[in-house]
Amino acid sequence: METMEKSRDWREGWVGALRQALVYIEVTKMRSVFLLVFTSLAMMVVAASRYPSSSAHWLLALTAITAGCMGANTITCYIDRDIDAIMERTRRRPIPSGRIAPPEKALAWGLFLSGVSLVLAWFINPLSFLAMLLGLLDNVVVYSLLAKRRSPLNIIWGSFSGGLPAFFGWTAIANRVDWVPVLVGAIVVLWIPNHIWNLAIFYSEDYRRVQVPMLPAVYSLRRTLHCIAATVLLMYVFSLLLYFVGDFGLIYLFTALVSGFLVTLGNLYLVWRPSRERAWTMYKLSSPYLFILFLGLILDAVK
Repeated sequence: METMEKSRDWREGWVGALRQALVYIEVTKMRSVFLLVFTSLAMMVVAASRYPSSSAHWLLALTAITAGCMGANTITCYIDRDIDAIMERTRRRPIPSGRIAPPEKALAWGLFLSGVSLVLAWFINPLSFLAMLLGLLDNVVVYSLLAKRRSPLNIIWGSFSGGLPAFFGWTAIANRVDWVPVLVGAIVVLWIPNHIWNLAIFYSEDYRRVQVPMLPAVYSLRRTLHCIAATVLLMYVFSLLLYFVGDFGLIYLFTALVSGFLVTLGNLYLVWRPSRERAWTMYKLSSPYLFILFLGLILDAVK
């Protein structure tokens, strides 16, 4: 009987530890991490098709960018814990829901992951370390601490960190800078307003409630949609320009043409027929678009 109780206690202990580990994974917002890491991986594949690379750099780079994205997301969740507890969209996250308590545990976890990413990036090359450092500083300091609660252009200031994982992936393999990673990073930077502002349109009351001046919360719906359409058009142009500047093939050109046309058409239709529901639809389509575009880069590079 005593042996059975010990066995049950052991199982319950492991189950509890696993659940807690999953909570610490959840606070890193892994869906966001996956997409950013995928952009980095795509650029690693493209760079490797043009420059010699070692398997050690691949392992270091993928571990570093994953840890960096997880760390940045965790720290920003800690910074936003007060408003996350009020907003309908975020109140069930691990920190405001009390599943990570005290919140400083999440901060320590985020700082640890960020530190790991910087150490690993240092061992790759100086360019990769600089990209990682700038990405963390822009996301945590510029966006979350300085701009998010002060400026309607907060997403613009914070979008640079979204483009740096792709830049990091390129430099980790190529150890040099040229127009390809710059243009690819710019595509991601221009994609972010479409992704975030369409989401913010749907949850604009949430942002007003916590007094975060996200663009849709402080400007009219129509003006916001005009800003979104402008960034989407620029994103489409840059994605096509990449074909000519980066010497890519027909696989990438077809992917960029078709996917970009559909996303652009959808956002222009949203300008014509504005609604919260259509904005939500375009938000839901934005991540698949970016994934498909970068998948096109990978397939074009390995053909």
